[in-house]
Amino acid sequence: MPQLSAAPSLLPLYAKAAVSAPLRRGDSLPTSVYTVADQEIDRDQLAAYQRVCGFPVSDLLPATYPHVLAFPLSVALMTERAFPFPMVGIVHVANSITLARAVRADEKLSFRVRADDLRPHPAGRQFDVIAEAMVGSALVWSSRSTYLRRGTPPEKRAGSGAKRPADAVAGAVSRVPVPGDIGRRYAAVSGDRNPIHLYGLTAKAFGFRSAIAHGMWLAARTLTTLQGRLPDAYTVDVAFKLPVLLPATLAIAAAPTETGWALDVRAAKSGKPHLAGTVTLPAA
Repeated sequence: MPQLSAAPSLLPLYAKAAVSAPLRRGDSLPTSVYTVADQEIDRDQLAAYQRVCGFPVSDLLPATYPHVLAFPLSVALMTERAFPFPMVGIVHVANSITLARAVRADEKLSFRVRADDLRPHPAGRQFDVIAEAMVGSALVWSSRSTYLRRGTPPEKRAGSGAKRPADAVAGAVSRVPVPGDIGRRYAAVSGDRNPIHLYGLTAKAFGFRSAIAHGMWLAARTLTTLQGRLPDAYTVDVAFKLPVLLPATLAIAAAPTETGWALDVRAAKSGKPHLAGTVTLPAA
């Protein structure tokens, strides 16, 4: 179990990922669990994150913010020798976050991160990165990030064909303009400097017409539409659909359900889907 004294620096890890990419092969995930204890919250970084994502600046951590703090551990895991896939080309396709209670900026968080459930997918193989945050011995936050490694899967699950896109959520719709530099602004506060998010030129090298928005920025920005209507504890599940090519204008819809909220994000003009999700509230 790699126990770190501080979150690792991302730039050396990105360099390691680039150098080691051609060497990565395998059919199993490493069993390593990366941990770091008693991390203090940088209030300036927190405030910058809140502004970039559209949250009000406060001492309460948005549900998506601990993902930023756990991300360096996830990158360390995905760049270790035993990890079977190169980081370049891995696609973040879904995320589930459970906030067990409100977390304040004056609390110290301990993190643990591991990989789980390598499985076939019609477009390749999927796996999850599990991240957990504790205050003392109490679990206050957890996340399951699902990634897709494109390629020919070793086998296909029965019935795993293309799915019909879901209908748009019939709820209140917010039109949200997204500037062309949002990828660079989010990278500055999150550390996620994947070149597909930064500039049109670097994104074109990976097959995109322009830079695309980070999926976790989109998830956070979608949650801001429910500001003031969420309790201290809830679960948010999102699936990332088509990438948001920058700049863009989004139509973000949220509709109440029996268990919480349904979320839907589409291109304002074309209606193409970018995100579908749910917020599940604790049972009364």
